[in-house]
Amino acid sequence: MKRVASIDVMRGLVMMIMMVDHVRETFFLRWQVSDPMNVADTDPGLFFSRIAAHFCAPVFVLLTGLSAWLYAHPASGPRSPAGFLFKRGLFLIVLEICVVSVAWSGRIPPPTIYLQVIWAIGLSMIALAVLHRLPRGVLIALGLIIVFGHNMLTPITFQPGDAGYIPWTVLHDRGFLVAEGALKIKVSYPLLPWIGVIVLGYAAGPWYASAIAPERRRRLLAGAGVLALALLAVLRGLNLYGETLPWQPGGDALHTAMSFLNVTKYPPSLAFLLLTLGVGMLVLAWLEPRDNAFLRICATFGGAPMFYYLLHLFVLLALQTLAVAALGANHGQRYEFDSLWQVWATSAVLIPLLYWPCRAFGNFKRRTGMAWVRYL
Repeated sequence: MKRVASIDVMRGLVMMIMMVDHVRETFFLRWQVSDPMNVADTDPGLFFSRIAAHFCAPVFVLLTGLSAWLYAHPASGPRSPAGFLFKRGLFLIVLEICVVSVAWSGRIPPPTIYLQVIWAIGLSMIALAVLHRLPRGVLIALGLIIVFGHNMLTPITFQPGDAGYIPWTVLHDRGFLVAEGALKIKVSYPLLPWIGVIVLGYAAGPWYASAIAPERRRRLLAGAGVLALALLAVLRGLNLYGETLPWQPGGDALHTAMSFLNVTKYPPSLAFLLLTLGVGMLVLAWLEPRDNAFLRICATFGGAPMFYYLLHLFVLLALQTLAVAALGANHGQRYEFDSLWQVWATSAVLIPLLYWPCRAFGNFKRRTGMAWVRYL
């Protein structure tokens, strides 16, 4: 594989995991998972399926920042990423509102526009378009201050109608921007922590500079991953800081582990980010020298991330529509599976089926001169 193929491989891995969570959202929705989850009432299989999906957004946002640095430092010489980041960020916001919301709801217009991960990545890219000009040391400090410090802001709250409600809902507290009327708008991914993650990803970009030997890059990634998990063990293990819900011993080892891993995603707590990014950097370090057929398949998905994302959402919408038409609705107006294993089995079938269109699109993207294609 090429020197930075591990980035596409990592993207592909988290996108395949994402498929499982979105099949669950489509065909197992009646078994809702709270945030954090209710350890006492949540089936362990469902719990760990959801925990696996926790890795998707933070790893993808980190890699977005890293990829922005690589864009700004091609072999031909440095260039400003500001224009690309700004335009790409706006594109993602429009895509979230006009396309992704339709894919999730199956209705035009959707009854509620959920501002989710694509929206958060878009706004984070716009923020990075401004912040990337700062010295690398300042970027590292800023990213760490946001990631480590935003939990201190949790006690700050605003009520609908307060002057600070809308900006604080966008930045830190999940909630409705428009709660009444024919079209509602809800922020599902508060923005502030994701700005910290994308900034740290950009600041990690020099680890992938051509002057850095692969072995040194592996050591840097592994060291950062181990440090993150060690901090998690101390801060979370002693219930010191970084998570609003303390863990506590359960009735057995399994439920104790579930309580420890039961971290908050909306907004992502420090514990959530230490866990997901710590493991993510260890996996990146492990992937660095490896090349096999499975990893090349992952890289194919990771090389066409937005195409894959939109395709799998509309495939799931079509499957839900066909299932209701052919088998009838068995839970309200939806057709849903009886068991969690069916979620995993469906994902195992869909992922290989999506490989071929993603491969074809990736080849087309490399050949074409159409500028808009790179946005997908």
